Amino acid sequence: MGTIIIDPVTRIEGHLKIEAVTENGVVKETRSSGTLFRGIEVILKGRDPRDAQRYVQRICGVCPTSHSTAATLSLDSAFGIADKIPDNGRILRNLILGAAHIADHILHFYHLCALDYVDVAKVANYEGDNTSLNSIKAFIERGELGPFVPRYEGDYRLPDDVNNQAVAHYVQALEMRRKGQEMLSIFGGKMPHNCAIMPGGVTEVPTVDKIAAFLWRLNELRDFIDNVYVPDVLAVAGVYSDYFEIGKGCGNLLSYGGFDLDVKETDLAKRERLLKQGTVSTDLKLGKLDTGKIAEYVKHSWYADYGDGRHPTEGETNPQPGKAGAYSWIKSPRYDGKVYEVGPLARMAVTYASGEPKAKALVDSVLSHFKASPAALFSVLGRHAARALYTKLVADTMPEWLLQLKPGEPVCADYEIPEESTGMGLVDAARGALGHWIEIKDHKIANYQCVVPSTWNFGPRDDKGQPGPVEQAITGTKIKDEANPFEIVRIVRSFDPCLACAIHLVTPKGRDLGEFRVC
Repeated sequence: MGTIIIDPVTRIEGHLKIEAVTENGVVKETRSSGTLFRGIEVILKGRDPRDAQRYVQRICGVCPTSHSTAATLSLDSAFGIADKIPDNGRILRNLILGAAHIADHILHFYHLCALDYVDVAKVANYEGDNTSLNSIKAFIERGELGPFVPRYEGDYRLPDDVNNQAVAHYVQALEMRRKGQEMLSIFGGKMPHNCAIMPGGVTEVPTVDKIAAFLWRLNELRDFIDNVYVPDVLAVAGVYSDYFEIGKGCGNLLSYGGFDLDVKETDLAKRERLLKQGTVSTDLKLGKLDTGKIAEYVKHSWYADYGDGRHPTEGETNPQPGKAGAYSWIKSPRYDGKVYEVGPLARMAVTYASGEPKAKALVDSVLSHFKASPAALFSVLGRHAARALYTKLVADTMPEWLLQLKPGEPVCADYEIPEESTGMGLVDAARGALGHWIEIKDHKIANYQCVVPSTWNFGPRDDKGQPGPVEQAITGTKIKDEANPFEIVRIVRSFDPCLACAIHLVTPKGRDLGEFRVC
């Protein structure tokens, strides 16, 4: 028996430790540990409800827009205006969120994950006139390898020409991500931490100039997605095809959907959205979403025990560092008592199972390209492919939304803060199902709970001993070299971990409580 410890896992957002017990080169048991506590749910208590969509954006520097969206949807619900959002407000929210997701997924593939498959060091031998490659070569010659190390060695398979092209695209993707952030800022005000999304709609108004500026950048990004991003994912998949059979995970997928197409339905689990709500398993049969079946468990988390699992409306955040039997600051969400994975794979699979034509055509085209069955989606490369196809689906839909904007018409509905109320905000963040639950008493926040994508995916065992999705995805993996466990990091990064989200945010009154490091 041996033990592989990766602490911290690099090129992610937040603090993550993976511990894998191996026997004869096969992982027999895995523990996923979030090793930093911060605590936004505590600091929101007693505050004006309208503070929520501002504070929660500080949960994560990568995905603040998703948090502002979920928080605002929960406030729409609590204020009784969920079905009163003007069309302009609904569409602008979609455009802001879509821009954030495009930029985020480009970042994830090129700057966080690609270096697991692309050997940047080979560029040191490049002899040619590509400006991007020569800039990287000069960077390497100066010994400034910071963005590219640490890394695990030993399994770089891309042919030299494909490898060098991917490195050049790494540089190009930096510019494309900037374009996405600029696009978001046109209607969001700024990035990170947009100031436009708010209860009732948005603060920004559409104008012809802003629509044109947004569309110009969107067209550049669509060209990049079609001609660079998707082909690069397919090129990597073609060479690393064995990763269609690695990292399956729990086999259950859950999505809250995203991008409201209307607001007539106040129940977000039933609202008409571009990306659909529901669950699927490996049979890809669609199941309806029932938010009453969501519960969080804390037996193996550093929080005070509260018996059996609790729905987020009854959730508590009471830190208890050093608790016996615990090994993570992340809670363990479950749906109907079972382990579920969330993320781009989940939302594309759920939307595919719903019969949505665009999603079905995209997924079928990739499966046909690799002569693969839908079972191949449940894998490391399935997650990367789903993320790229999702990015294309959203980018290709956004021009339609731009044409639906009506300059001069309202963007926001009026509201009053109720003395007492509750609200729920559900949206699929870039990394998956994101839910915010709020309780208001005496016009103030009495309780606030977030269940975020990386809580779903990276949580520890629950009270029944069921390992979380990442723990299940790693267990059973064959490791070629325990000194260079690239198989494990490839599985982990395919989930796009954001532990800053999973373990919450800052501390009361700006005090820094520091890190609780558990060895």
